[in-house]
Amino acid sequence: MIDFIGDIHGHADKLMELLEKLGYSKREGVYCHLTRKVLFIGDYIDRGPKIREALIIVRQMVESGNAIALLGNHEYNALCFHHEEREGGHLRKHLIKNIVQHFETLKQFQNKQEEYEDYLEWFKTLPLYYETEDFRAVHACWDSDNITFLRSELDNDRLNDEILHLSVIKETELHTTIDETLQGKEIPMPAGLSFSDQENTVRSKFRIKWWQDPTTSTYSDISVIPIEILPAELFDISRLSSSRFYSADKKPVFFGHYWFSGHPELLRENICCLDYSVAVNGVLAAYSYDGEKKLSNDKFTFV
Repeated sequence: MIDFIGDIHGHADKLMELLEKLGYSKREGVYCHLTRKVLFIGDYIDRGPKIREALIIVRQMVESGNAIALLGNHEYNALCFHHEEREGGHLRKHLIKNIVQHFETLKQFQNKQEEYEDYLEWFKTLPLYYETEDFRAVHACWDSDNITFLRSELDNDRLNDEILHLSVIKETELHTTIDETLQGKEIPMPAGLSFSDQENTVRSKFRIKWWQDPTTSTYSDISVIPIEILPAELFDISRLSSSRFYSADKKPVFFGHYWFSGHPELLRENICCLDYSVAVNGVLAAYSYDGEKKLSNDKFTFV
């Protein structure tokens, strides 16, 4: 009996409204439910107007046993932005686009440096994935081979300082698996094409549906988001390192990250994305799970 909640991005008011709509109420200042708990999918910071307040709600629920919280790519990026490289600089370069991404978080923690650094330490306690006999949860992509590798490399499914430093070394298996787990699978655009994303960043790669069979997909329908310039021709499977995908016979998987729009709906009976773009006038979404093997659109709640 778990309520999965998608990317919050500092929208604490929406989070409180959603929790109350789901039947949670405050006891001794912490949101809780008599019979249920929350699993937060990640991305608590950046963009929104009440980042600190959102973190307080999530952390209090986790530390009181009323929630589980996963690490999102924005928390991972914040850790890398903050941690210094041993030879100088930072693990995540202080480029303009990276500064802009973290600007709201940094501004809202102005004159609260110690508190912010304490949250950064807390981020390291958040697992990158979660699995039970009935379901799986991850921020962006559940690839069984990646998860198996990370289970052998992470510190109890979590980051520590040493792993964090190693994770930014490109062309390593650790970097690739963490990147795909927290940001999804990407492949280059065909024929040198590019597009601008929702933040007007020019992209030469596009994210693919890791739950869809690539051997029977076109370029346009394997893309997570519609990109008009993608050709409607069969996808070149040689562009992927593997043709594996999350098939319909696997247990339900819950994730966020992908900036969907409109009313929340299932991508398949075992595929549930909960990121519906609350940071850009979308909704904050939840799915109330009760152990069913086939998910249902009737179990979404959103505000």
